[in-house]
Amino acid sequence: MRHNKKFNHLGRKAAHRKAMLANMASSLIAHKRISTTVAKAKALRMYVEPLITKAKDDTTHSRRVVFSYLQDKEAVSELFREVAVKVADRPGGYTRILKTGNRLGDNADMCIIELVDFNEAMLAATEEAAAPKKRRSRRGGAKKATEVAAQAAPVVETEVAEEPEAATGTEVKAEEATEEPKADESAEEEKKEE
Repeated sequence: MRHNKKFNHLGRKAAHRKAMLANMASSLIAHKRISTTVAKAKALRMYVEPLITKAKDDTTHSRRVVFSYLQDKEAVSELFREVAVKVADRPGGYTRILKTGNRLGDNADMCIIELVDFNEAMLAATEEAAAPKKRRSRRGGAKKATEVAAQAAPVVETEVAEEPEAATGTEVKAEEATEEPKADESAEEEKKEE
């Protein structure tokens, strides 16, 4: 009877299953992502995540325990040197399964299993999403619009009430002299803004 034996046997005997999962775990650690079936990926996740948790504590005992599972020196050194450093602050969930559709030959559900902290494209996307969005206020747009409208509007000259001829002639000339540089300055400001 197989009561309460809930893990997937993957159609293999224990020794074959153990060797296959060890090889897949070594490949996952070395390449950071592998393509496999969904059933194998779920079994691999249960196999490799406790090993990554054990790798956070870099002691001789934990290295020996991990090596007893993986049987691959390069994978063990990679796990303790690179992977454990990146996942040090993550409290679990070190792998991600992305389904890719069905295999052409036998229609098996295929997926990609990857280490979460090593997918640069997804990390960049999450950082952009986490960045606060800039808010646009209506005031700033209205303020600029009024400034542009004021600069674009023609200068209207007002007539001055006539005074004695001697005084009027000098004042009008002085007003015209002061208004012309203002128009030149506004034209220069428009050029700078463009």
